[in-house]
Amino acid sequence: MAETKGKLVVFTAPSGTGKSTIAKAILADIPTLKFSVSATTRPKRDGEEDGREYYFMTKDAFEALIAKGGFIEHSRHFDNYYGTLKSEAEKVLNAGNHLLLDLDVDGALNVKKIYGSRSLLMFIKPPSLEALRERLLKRKTESEEKILMRLARADYELSLADQFDVCVVNDDLDKAIAEIKRIIQNFLNS
Repeated sequence: MAETKGKLVVFTAPSGTGKSTIAKAILADIPTLKFSVSATTRPKRDGEEDGREYYFMTKDAFEALIAKGGFIEHSRHFDNYYGTLKSEAEKVLNAGNHLLLDLDVDGALNVKKIYGSRSLLMFIKPPSLEALRERLLKRKTESEEKILMRLARADYELSLADQFDVCVVNDDLDKAIAEIKRIIQNFLNS
């Protein structure tokens, strides 16, 4: 009998779309779905633990792993690297569990190149850019300049949404969670 390998579910969404809230709800309902912990070169914040929030690495160690092909995907934001360790992902998948990844559009599209039909790319859309702007303003965590940067990034991300397997609009959180859960369960059971 062939070895059972898990599948990958990738969430991508502009900042402020509700992706983290949706991910927490989905993970609570599907026990075989495990959250992928990324690696980063950014400093550890108070209360964070290595291997829980991130795998914290030095820049040299991260770049050495890039050179060895040790990441499924990686990117650089604000002078720090972020990436999905191939070894950690394979550990989860080879145990027969499934992996939920929270990635930007470029990382998500790279997962599809590597894993093909074993991956499901889900793009979570805001109802509109104006609704997204309002959500970001309500958070009161960022300057107007930072919000404009996030909206410009959202515009770019939305331009690539048609390359994803599924797009779900989060205009009603409970409905979006129910729809995403149904889609994921169908994918995992296929």
